[in-house]
Amino acid sequence: MHVFDDNAVASLLSLDPLLPVIEEAFLKQGRGEVERPERPHFPVGEGLDGRSEPAGTALAMPAYLHGDPAYATKLASVHPGNADSAVDRPTVQAQVMLTDAGNGAPLALFAGERITNARTGCIGGLAVRELASGDDPVDLAVLGAGAQARWQTRAIHAARGVARARIHSPTPASRDGCAADLRAAGIDAAAVDSPEAAVRDADVVVTATTSETPVFPGEALSPGALVVAVGAYEAGMCELDAATFARADRVFADVPEEVAGIGDVADNDVDPARLVPLSAVFEGEAGRGAADEVIVVESVGSAVLDAATATHLWEVASDGDGAEIDF
Repeated sequence: MHVFDDNAVASLLSLDPLLPVIEEAFLKQGRGEVERPERPHFPVGEGLDGRSEPAGTALAMPAYLHGDPAYATKLASVHPGNADSAVDRPTVQAQVMLTDAGNGAPLALFAGERITNARTGCIGGLAVRELASGDDPVDLAVLGAGAQARWQTRAIHAARGVARARIHSPTPASRDGCAADLRAAGIDAAAVDSPEAAVRDADVVVTATTSETPVFPGEALSPGALVVAVGAYEAGMCELDAATFARADRVFADVPEEVAGIGDVADNDVDPARLVPLSAVFEGEAGRGAADEVIVVESVGSAVLDAATATHLWEVASDGDGAEIDF
């Protein structure tokens, strides 16, 4: 078995070839050509060192795409407190185990944070490519300044182009750092001091937070805006407000049955019947109807995308990549 640390994953991973891999994974998911058991998620850390509340959430995410040579199981954790503590760890951490689908042999263990961030970034990139109004590089607003804010921006730039990006988070140092990193990557980015300043006149609004309350006022959206919400993944998390859904002409979801249970939908009394599978966009069955439509894309993530990404990296890797161990 080969073990790929984050540096090894980084050497194999590039957004341009990953975008079509993620698109194909969505198509297979929409056609039912995948195995994707329910992903359990549960609180962890309560009682540890006298804690009265959980420290974070653990998730197990297995999946297989029909016809692929391997299947994957991702073990993930989300510890929001890491961002505000002396612990030098990311908020989202993960490992992805890849197993031979034909004989069950363990193939590879990947550091999973970069896989998670890249495949989630590609969701936003593909959504913007297909659903943002017009054809030009977009004027982008990003609410959030963590790793996913950066990956969303980079993937959107790879898929469609970013004319400029405005970054807002409640912490000035975080938004300044995010904007600086994006400028270093060749993207015109600036930190702004309010959600309204970020969202005003934006073609695309990305929310990439762990917030429990809406992060921008829906009234501030421009006609024709596309909103890509990737942060909320459970009932206690909510990035969008009722005004955003009231203005939305269409609402797409990567996994509609799971998106129906998150705070964005439940807290705003959004009818789950409004949730159109994002795969329908790639099939050419749904999309933008008019330039001034407001469109929302909700994403909770899918293990199918992790499996597709890990399999892609395994196929890209050569015999000398990663550390080989007996298992």
